[in-house]
This record gives sequence, C-alpha cells and structure tokens, in this order.
Amino acid sequence: MTVFELDTDEQLEMIRQSAKDFAENYIRPHVMEWDESQKFPVELFHKMGEYGFMGVLVPEAYGGSGLGYQEYITIIDEISQVCGSIGLSVAAHNSLCTNHILSFANEEQKQKNLPKLASGEWIGAWGLTETGTGSDAGGMATTAVKDGDFFILNGSKNFITHAISSNVAVVIARTGEKGDSHGMTAFVIEKGTPGFSAGKKENKLGMRASETACLFFDNCKVHKDNILGNVGDGFIQSLKILDGGRISIAALSLGIAKGALEAALKYAQEREQFGKTIINFQGVSFKLSDMATKIEASELLTRKAGYLKDTGKKVTKLSAMAKLFASETAVEVANEGIQIHGGYGYTKDFPAEKYYRDAKLCTIGEGTSEIQKVVIAREITRK
Repeated sequence: MTVFELDTDEQLEMIRQSAKDFAENYIRPHVMEWDESQKFPVELFHKMGEYGFMGVLVPEAYGGSGLGYQEYITIIDEISQVCGSIGLSVAAHNSLCTNHILSFANEEQKQKNLPKLASGEWIGAWGLTETGTGSDAGGMATTAVKDGDFFILNGSKNFITHAISSNVAVVIARTGEKGDSHGMTAFVIEKGTPGFSAGKKENKLGMRASETACLFFDNCKVHKDNILGNVGDGFIQSLKILDGGRISIAALSLGIAKGALEAALKYAQEREQFGKTIINFQGVSFKLSDMATKIEASELLTRKAGYLKDTGKKVTKLSAMAKLFASETAVEVANEGIQIHGGYGYTKDFPAEKYYRDAKLCTIGEGTSEIQKVVIAREITRK
C-alpha cells in the first residue's frame, strides 16, 4: 500500500511529514547558499519528482500523484516554511504550466507532456505577463499570426518563473484584437523551438533561488497542434488557471508566515533582556499572538478555497480572498519577526531577514493585492 492509498486524515499527515522531511534533508542545508548565489537547483526538482511533488494534482494515469488541493496546500506550506523560493517554484510548476496542460490539453498533448512534468524530468514555465502589461494582461503585445498550419509568434513575456531552465512552456499570445477577451490563444511550446529563447536571470530582492527571466519569440513557428483548447480561449483559460494559482500563492504565503513565526518564537524564548526572556514582555508576546492569529485565519481561508476547488465549486472569490489575506499576513508577520529579533533580524545570521525578503513577492505575483481586491469587489457585487 502506498502513502497515497491511505484514508484522508492519515494520508494528509503522511504527506505533510514527507514534505517536511524532504525540506529538512534536501533544502534547509542549502537555503542561504542558493539565495546568495541565486542558484536555481534544477537537480532538486528532479529529486522532488521522485517524491511526487512535481505532479501533485496530475492523475496517476499520467504519472502524477493524483492528489487534491488539500494535499497540495500542505506540500507547498511545508516546503515554504523552510524556503519560499523553492515553494514558489514548486507552485509555479504545478499550478500554472502543468495544470494548464492538465485542464485544457487534448489527450495527445497530455500523454506527451504530463508524464515528464509530473516525474520532474521536465520543468515547466507559464507565460502571461509582459513588460508593458502586468495587471492588464488583456492588452498583451505578443502576437501569434496564422500561417497555414502554423502560427508565427513575435514578442516577449516578462517575470517568467523557470524561463531559462524549463523544458516546456505554456504561452498566451494574441490572435485577435487587443483587449478582446476571446482574442488570445494558449500554446504549449518546447524549448529548442527555433525563435524561442530566454533572457538573463533577474537579480531579485527575494525568492532568489527561484529563477525568473524573460521569454522571447522572434518569428517562432508553432504548429497548430500545439494550441491548448481552441483558438481564442487562451485568456479565459488563464483566468481559470489563476484561480487555482492564487491558492498556491496563499499556501506559499502561509508557509513563509509560519516559518517567520517559528523563528521569532524561538528567538523570543532564548533572548534575555532585563533579567528575563523577551517573550515575557507583553509588547513581544502580543506581537506573537497577533502573528499566530492571522496565520490561523490565513490557513482557514486557504483550506476553504482548496475545498471549493476540490469539490468543483466556483472558487474565484475565495481564492482571491485567501491570496490577499495570506500574502499580506506573510509580509506583516515577517516584518514583526524582524522587529522581535531586533538588530540580529537585520543580519543574515538569522533566518528572519530572508522570510522578510521572500514574503513581499506574494503580494505581487499572480495578481497584486490591488487586483485581488478588484476581483473580490466584482464577485461580491454580482447578482
């Protein structure tokens, strides 16, 4: 009997322990080394494939783990408690590239791509954002012009996770008029395709071990068989993928916040001032209380969004709420963690500063906090 065949409660706990052990054994010893050098540890992701972490939501028929969002949230959470960079990359691979193919590809496309992505043999990227159109994805400039049985792509995508190291990318390009929600199309494109290349690695504040770069298309010729779904469906597909992606970022935020709280709590129980440990000072204990409460609320929102996703219910509002609240909580908790550490929190000798640097991306990636509020406002005013 495998770990994935046990009843739900035991299964979730065993998956949690598996992810926790993996993070402690294979990630924690290298966290600052990878961060300082901005190394994207490709070999680690191949190893994660052996543990089933690269195809969490992919059915077993395609070589995946065949799990749901509760298990997925748990894996992202545990890994991100140790390193947000690795948690981010696991999230982007699973919920964006792999899940887009799983959700919208035909059977032939699934058979070709999913087993390699789920096993960790391939790493996936997903290209929607552009330099001039971050939140305004509908105004993208990258075009795909039909030429017989092919489409010719020209343009670029910006801030793409795994742009350099990925083996395959799902890319959204404009096949119609700007601003037309049915004027964009999704393509699955393998690295090595002529005219398809990556730019330089971005030098980032945080999440430094998660590779980020541009994707470029220079008369890139892609066969129509590489279209995911129908021509013109790319933007609508992307909105659905982002619903799940926001749960990923909520889980990522949750893990970072938990890691920051654990570090702050440990320090507060050891650091002495005025003859007693600082956790005995109300000013510090109240901070820790607020941090723990907001983390608990973040987890409940995230788990509820995961439940809606697993049961096939509409998740747009809850995923935006979870992403908004959890990401802002991660920033707040990491900030207070620095404060509790005092001067030591500003040094790289303690983990507080890295949680602080990593947390901020969660309020930006896969839709800024402001965009989440737009989504939530739109959803609560629908009749």
